[in-house]
Amino acid sequence: MTDQEPVRPAKLQPRRVLVLASISAAIALAITLWLSNAAAPVASECPVQAETAARIDAAALGELAALNGTGEGRGYATMAFKDAGGADMTIADFKGKALLVNFWASWCVPCREEMPALDALATKYNSDAFMVLPINLDIGEGGQEKAQAFLDENSFANLPLYADNTFAAFERLKQQAVAVGLPATLVLDENGCELAVLQGPAHWDTPDGEAVVEQMIALAS
Repeated sequence: MTDQEPVRPAKLQPRRVLVLASISAAIALAITLWLSNAAAPVASECPVQAETAARIDAAALGELAALNGTGEGRGYATMAFKDAGGADMTIADFKGKALLVNFWASWCVPCREEMPALDALATKYNSDAFMVLPINLDIGEGGQEKAQAFLDENSFANLPLYADNTFAAFERLKQQAVAVGLPATLVLDENGCELAVLQGPAHWDTPDGEAVVEQMIALAS
């Protein structure tokens, strides 16, 4: 018998190595994105309400022209925050009421300027059918105390302190491209489903603001 040289594995050409590496990287990226999306909050927690959102949008004129009707199925019943005493709460605790959820912070100048109008709106319309729900986002040590001091200093009659010093509630809005800065306001139906979004402040204590609230109440009744 004649000795045979061992068969050597063929070398991969540089171009083939690059292609295989690119494919591997693409697969890894796809898996990462899939896992990230799987862990993200569920956006469609409510039925699509395009017609209802359109009615809110139609009522948003003048001072409220920047309010955009959505009704795309986003729901916030599980959105968590705390009351002034530190008790855990969610949007679901206000089930049955149409909600004007306003996100604010004591360091946010437009937020501070908007608060008197929100308090006037709450004083006129808060009821079993509707509520202005302000959620403070002062984070860090002493954040809640700063927020409470601002509310006390201005003697707001109907803007109690609710707060999320983890910022998780607003991060959810940013992840879903609902809002990017403060102040921001959600118009929610009686089940915590989003009907409209406003990015930025508004003069809520005007006939334009009141028209939106009255439409909200009419839709909830």
